[in-house]
This record gives sequence, C-alpha cells and structure tokens, in this order.
Amino acid sequence: MKRHWLLFSQVVTVLVAIWFVLVTLKPECVNRPASLSGLTLLEAAPNATGVTMPGSLSSAARLASPAVVSIATMQSKATKPDLQNEPWFRFFYGDREDELPQQGLGSGVIVSPEGYILTNNHVIDGAQEIEVTLSDSRHATAQVMGTDPDTDLAVLRIKLDRLPVITLGNSDTAQVGDRVLAIGNPFGVGQTVTSGIVSALGRNQLGINTFENFIQTDAAINPGNSGGALVDVNGSLLGINTAIYSRSGGNMGIGFAIPVSTARQVLEGLVRDGQVTRGWVGVEPSELTPELAAAFGLKQTEGVVITGVLQNGPAANAGLRPGDLLLNVAGRPVKNVGELLTRIAALPPGERVKVDVIRRNQPLSLDVTPAQRPKTKVTR
Repeated sequence: MKRHWLLFSQVVTVLVAIWFVLVTLKPECVNRPASLSGLTLLEAAPNATGVTMPGSLSSAARLASPAVVSIATMQSKATKPDLQNEPWFRFFYGDREDELPQQGLGSGVIVSPEGYILTNNHVIDGAQEIEVTLSDSRHATAQVMGTDPDTDLAVLRIKLDRLPVITLGNSDTAQVGDRVLAIGNPFGVGQTVTSGIVSALGRNQLGINTFENFIQTDAAINPGNSGGALVDVNGSLLGINTAIYSRSGGNMGIGFAIPVSTARQVLEGLVRDGQVTRGWVGVEPSELTPELAAAFGLKQTEGVVITGVLQNGPAANAGLRPGDLLLNVAGRPVKNVGELLTRIAALPPGERVKVDVIRRNQPLSLDVTPAQRPKTKVTR
C-alpha cells in the first residue's frame, strides 16, 4: 500500500511541475476561452512589437506631434470684450458674455531648428507673456518676432536646444479627399490628434481674414487647436489650423486651416524684413454676377469684373479699365475676388507680370508692375 501511495504522490508532483512550467513559459498552450456562468470570451493574439495596424496613421502622428507645442498667454488684467462679433474671437473663446480671461491657450508649430514657431495672431494678440510647452514637457518664454493680422499669422521664437522640427509639405498639390491629421491642444487637455479628410480647397469670403485661401477639413478642430498643425499622411505640414464653423464654440466638422504656402511667405517676410511685403495694383474688383455681365456685355461665366481703377495706380498705368473681365494673373486663373486678392498679394513689388482680360468680349494681355501694398490700420 505504501508503494502505491508513494507512486501516486510522485506522479501528481510531476504533473503539477509540468503544468507550472507550461503556465510560466508557454501560457498560450493552456489558455482557453474564458467561461464564467455561460460567458465565453475570445482573446486576440498580441500584435508583434513595431508592427503598424493596417490603415493606421500613427507614423504621421509620431513624426509631426513633437513639433507641435502648447501656447499659454498671460495678460496683465482682464478687459471687457468688445470683440464678440469677431469670428476669430468666437472661435477661440466661444459665445460668452463675461470678461476676457487673464490666461489664454492655443497651439503652435516649430518650423525651424533656430526656434521659430508659427501660430495664429489671435492666439498671442494682446499678450504680455507667452509661455511655450513642448511635447517633452520642456518650457520656454517666447519672443514675438512679428505678426500679420491680414492672414491671422504670427511668428514666435524660443531658445532651446535639440528642438523637434516639422517638415513643410506642399499645400498646392493637396486634393479634396486627401486624409489629414489635426494636431493641437484643445481645451488645454493636452496634445491631441484627430483625423479627417480635406473637404474643400480655396475657401474664401468667410470674413475671417483679409486674405483667405483656406483648406477646409472635417478633422476635429476645437478651441485650443488654433495655431496647431494640419498634416498629411506623411506627417508633413499642410496648414495652420485657424478657425471653425460653430454655433456653440465646439467642433461641428467644418474647420479651416491656412495653407503652408501662405504661412511660409509670411514666415520668411517677418523673419527677414520684420513685415510681409505684398503686391498691389490699385483696382476695385467685383464678383461676376449675371447683372454685371449684362451691364458690361460680357459672355463669360468665370472671372472677376474690374469696376474701378485707381488713377495713376499700377493697373491704370498698365491700361486696365473699368469693365475689364480679369481671367488670369501671372498665368494663374482667378475665379473670384478672394483669389484675385491672394494672387496679387503674392506678387513681388516692382516685377512685371502678365494679366489676361476680356474687353468688349475680346481677349487682351497686359503687363502690370505691382507696387507695394499700402499698410492698413487694423482695428480690433
């Protein structure tokens, strides 16, 4: 009897040891769908380390996110808001009746290893102190290098080593339907990445900026995202998130970003000259409506009607006249007043360019030498 008991004990000991080894070294060999009171659960196999899930945009987010910073601004004291009807104010602060906060939050994008940051002008407008926080939790006080209210852009600079820098993309080749990511610091909760597509290009006449050529996206953009990055699937910068269409102050799937082509022009002008130099020809343009087409006897359906020409201005000296239908500027078509303003503003002053017009239903090409756009007084 003792021999049988000893043999039984040894067998049990060996089986327990084998089970322990399997549980420790090969748990998948003994795991089975868990079952509790009739509940069966199936567990997926763990993903291999470093393998990206199909359709994931994690690589783009990983490349671009370190260059997106959080911006906190401080004002010396609160002031009464006489700006409630300003679209940029409603985007950043929402619909509200109380006083302006002493602290504001926004986002920015590091675009050079020298510490230059692109953000929105309305994010830092009126700030006495600007604090920038990087994704690695480093902090720095930023210096304002210049602002451009006409495009709602501003350039800041911080002095830190080993700065992450975003790669500039090409917004001119973006197409409706392209997938994009919006990166920023919404509501101050911390850096957030949202995804969507390019919903439309060349949006203008929104009444937000003087020069409007927005990329529209349905990627979620909320207060605090303003000044952040809109990037493509490669993690390259396509635009600076600026505004949303909203009745509540929150995201409704219609957001707008300033194209990187415009942002780069502003950045280079502010860093190099301390101001943005734009072209100006001295015309009063109007949208081509059926009434104007009938009044001027025009048969075309696209273009911009010149309803006024400044005497002795660049356009007048080049031979433009009221009633001309302007079709192209420097080889690029113009379909509305917003496009015309953007095209002319991008022209270097003093360099002659060709414009194509229709006069009395006859095509005509003229050479125009733009002057520098006069500065306008900005009232807030």
